Amino acid sequence: MDTGRILSRRGVFAGGAALGAVTMMAGERVLLPHAASAGDALAPQHRPRLAPLHPRVDQITDIKVCIRPFRAAGPRLDVERIGDKTIFHNYGHGGSGWSLSWGSANLVVGKVAATLNRRVAVIGCGIVGLTAALTAQRAGFDVTIYTRDLLPHTRSVRANGSWTPDSRVALTQTAGPAFADQWEQMARFSWATYRTYLGLPGAPIMFEDNYILSDKPFDDKPPPAPPAGAPGRMPRATEDFAIYESRISDIVPAVEDIPEAENPFAAPHARRQSLMIYNFGAYGHLLLSEFHQAGGRIVIREFHSPQDLTSLPEKVIINCPGYAARDWWRDDSLIPVRGQTAWLPPRPEAPYGLDYRGAALLSKTDGVMIQAVDLDGLGEMTGVGNSFEHPDPTEAARAIGVFADLFARMPMVGG
Repeated sequence: MDTGRILSRRGVFAGGAALGAVTMMAGERVLLPHAASAGDALAPQHRPRLAPLHPRVDQITDIKVCIRPFRAAGPRLDVERIGDKTIFHNYGHGGSGWSLSWGSANLVVGKVAATLNRRVAVIGCGIVGLTAALTAQRAGFDVTIYTRDLLPHTRSVRANGSWTPDSRVALTQTAGPAFADQWEQMARFSWATYRTYLGLPGAPIMFEDNYILSDKPFDDKPPPAPPAGAPGRMPRATEDFAIYESRISDIVPAVEDIPEAENPFAAPHARRQSLMIYNFGAYGHLLLSEFHQAGGRIVIREFHSPQDLTSLPEKVIINCPGYAARDWWRDDSLIPVRGQTAWLPPRPEAPYGLDYRGAALLSKTDGVMIQAVDLDGLGEMTGVGNSFEHPDPTEAARAIGVFADLFARMPMVGG
């Protein structure tokens, strides 16, 4: 792990700590803690320091649009036959594809291991397909990936790239308790696997302090309503979506409240959590290198119907097409959930994330990612049913504006 980019919570907030020292040496200004009045402020030598970001629309380097493949019952992991081919499905993870990819692959490859064939085809080279291919290799299979696009050009790398294992992964009532158990199995396996990639050159996987900010006390929010009704295919309200995070609270760092005197942001209420994030460039390169080094092959090919698979030489196929399955597999159980990310140049001196007023920001090694999560108060229904894949500059500007306004209100010293 690149310790120059990742600082502990103590390092971020303690007076004279590493981040503050680096920032001041570089001539940067630093954020001072938000206080109710001048009399409430800490003495200057004890004030926590945090490098500001000041995002601007004219700094956008890219806008990416991802269509999350949501299924009410959760990811499709069943098996079917087409001619002499056995198809093991592995798609429909909603907003949890990155987080659940290793656990999902482990379940599927466990089923594949029961076959007598040692040659396996994997359809798709997004994060779900690539981790399935690597898992199959590690189990001793000879693997070929058939794909239209390599990982850097798939929908996978248009996501925000953080640990979100139950992000619109299922509807509580439709999926039922059996899926909750399966979800926990996938989440725990993925978490353990990701931890093996910590500390590697280029920081493919890392932890970053993520700050959740609010203008109102966090306990002011009304209690969540029960699911909106009988099981169905389409969500009707935020409360319909399954929330399973409490099932793995023993392994995921807890959210902690930040005392007012230590809150460096111009929002009266703040929480902090150490968040696992994926740096697409370093992580993707590492996975593809591992796949090729183990003898894996990639064939560029596009499929238009399930019958196209009958021409493949492999009899065992792991099907990981993501949202593309709605068209080429004719699977209308897939519901599109649009998400857009805007990318600004990297800011390695400010390694933290923010959630505020319906927008999210992550400062990653490959850029500062800003996302409109819920700018219009729709909750988890934001983007549901929307398959529009063209960038929306207005949406990007609104999300950037949330953080531009936040940092403009910050008291700062230095310079």
